[in-house]
Amino acid sequence: MDRLWGMEVFLRVMECGSFSRAAESLDLANATVTSSLRNLEKHLGVTLIQRNTRHLHLTEEGRLFLPRCQEILKAVAQAESDVKVNANDIAGPLRIEAPFAIGQSLICPALIEFAKRHPDLSVSVTLTNHPQKLIERGTDIAIRMDRIEDADLVGRPIYEAKHIVCGAPALVQRMNTSHPQEVDTRLCLGLFEEGQSTAIPWVLRQNEDEVVIEPRGILNFNNTQALIQAASQEMGVIHVLDIFVADLISQGKLVELFPGWDTKVRTFHAVTVKSRFTSPKVRAFIDYLLEVFDAQRRPSIKTRVEVGPARKTKKSH
Repeated sequence: MDRLWGMEVFLRVMECGSFSRAAESLDLANATVTSSLRNLEKHLGVTLIQRNTRHLHLTEEGRLFLPRCQEILKAVAQAESDVKVNANDIAGPLRIEAPFAIGQSLICPALIEFAKRHPDLSVSVTLTNHPQKLIERGTDIAIRMDRIEDADLVGRPIYEAKHIVCGAPALVQRMNTSHPQEVDTRLCLGLFEEGQSTAIPWVLRQNEDEVVIEPRGILNFNNTQALIQAASQEMGVIHVLDIFVADLISQGKLVELFPGWDTKVRTFHAVTVKSRFTSPKVRAFIDYLLEVFDAQRRPSIKTRVEVGPARKTKKSH
């Protein structure tokens, strides 16, 4: 039996002075109140209330039990209240994981304002290009591109980025190219993945045309920020996600080549464990990310996210 419920019924009967008024206050049938009290008495093996047609009297056992019930129910109510208040607080530790590129260029700088808005939070950020298991690491929220590790996670699409080719204005002017096929690949700085030694090819499409550029510049990196820094110093042109160079382009420090050409699109997701998705601090951070990222480039909330490790595709020779 539900002993707490039985205690509450017992207490309400004594407060109201009758079974019928107690039933009315609890929005229950009289028989339900009577049955609940009888079940409690049966569980305790004692009679708590002596009753006749006009009056209710506590037995000796009832007089001992009543104040204990009051204490217990008050403690339960206080505990529930404390938990509800805490659950609605944006406070405590918030553990974030993000890839190096987006973490360094966007997430970490944006956290300054986020921390000012929520001073009761303690934010920890891990930057890594090797996604960790969120549950085992105790991570509250992570930034993922295109896919999540498993079905125990839920992803909220926050930004859709595309690759662009860009470089320092003076270098781009000297190159004087209007078509991707005219690009000198020796001026193309490459980005390679960890564990690889060759740069990732650039693929540009326009209508039925497709151009693949193999970077053969003198500098290649596995870090986007290093690549951008080299491009800013006129060492070559680069192929990066627009989100990483948007500010530099708006400031005129870099300029885009071939804006009419389509390139690969990557979708950023804010990912968390399903059980934490409704946490106020997690929701606050996701809402803040949506505020920081360009709303016009936000994917539909219905955007599908791939689940599981990326499949390796065989290259044709």
